Amino acid sequence: MNRRATKAAGSAQAGTGATLHGVVIAAHGRHYLVAPDGGGAALQCFPRGKKSEVAVGDRVEYQSTSADQGVIVAIGERRNLLYRSDQFKSKLFAANLDQLLIVLATEPHFSEDLLGRALVSAEANDLKPIILLNKIDLEAALPLARQRLERYRALGYAVLEVSEKKHPEEARSILTEHLHGHQTILLGQSGMGKSTLVNLLIPDAEAATREISTALNSGRHTTTFTRLYRLPEGGALIDSPGFQEFGLYHLTEGTLERAFPEFRPLLAHCRFYNCHHLHEPGCAVLEAVEDGRVAPERHALYAQLVHEISQIVR
Repeated sequence: MNRRATKAAGSAQAGTGATLHGVVIAAHGRHYLVAPDGGGAALQCFPRGKKSEVAVGDRVEYQSTSADQGVIVAIGERRNLLYRSDQFKSKLFAANLDQLLIVLATEPHFSEDLLGRALVSAEANDLKPIILLNKIDLEAALPLARQRLERYRALGYAVLEVSEKKHPEEARSILTEHLHGHQTILLGQSGMGKSTLVNLLIPDAEAATREISTALNSGRHTTTFTRLYRLPEGGALIDSPGFQEFGLYHLTEGTLERAFPEFRPLLAHCRFYNCHHLHEPGCAVLEAVEDGRVAPERHALYAQLVHEISQIVR
């Protein structure tokens, strides 16, 4: 546990309530649901102080303030922490992950920009990315979807194909093989089939979501909070709200260049050690774009991300 967490834990021990341990399984604003170690009903907890730095998947120390409420007094050491950010602020939304499952569909048309950003985020956080192409029963749209994903297959990314609605048992079997025993976050635009996937893998997901929504007092905002579900076969699935943008303004340029696997073998061969890979002479990455070893669209995404991090307002 880090120094800040240890200090907070010490303060908690000095308080009137016992210090307990658990995992954050849902977040909505400053409201968090913590599942206690050893089982039992989850508690609604609030962070101590004005600033909230808690994420779903965090191991935390908390003090009970009533039968169903508590206060979070310390956050355990994290393996990783996933952010979304724009030029003004960063928002953390999941911690201690193993994998990132990116849900796409043959229809509606999926965003390659969002896919590319999710892959960069996975690489930057040492997560295994898995691309899931859903709705493959829509045969007219399937060839184009496969064609668009071919460059990602060529880069070594795993691409799974399922039809959650037409062949649910086959889809469940494929997904279980890749998800069991791992803590996986689910990302994707609205309309790609994320909710169907969750209900397919977690039989009581809808009931659990209603329960969590009530516990968090989030009312009608049942689809706007991040939540963790335990998988029957072991491991966990973290579902996040569908979104159309995925900002990565918090990453550094050095992290960005290494988050493109096709760039990594080239980085040592640029003429200048501090090459930005944008317009410098003797840049090995730009030469690879010219001769077709690096897709122009991938380099364009890198250039856009470098531009974005230069716009951050501190």
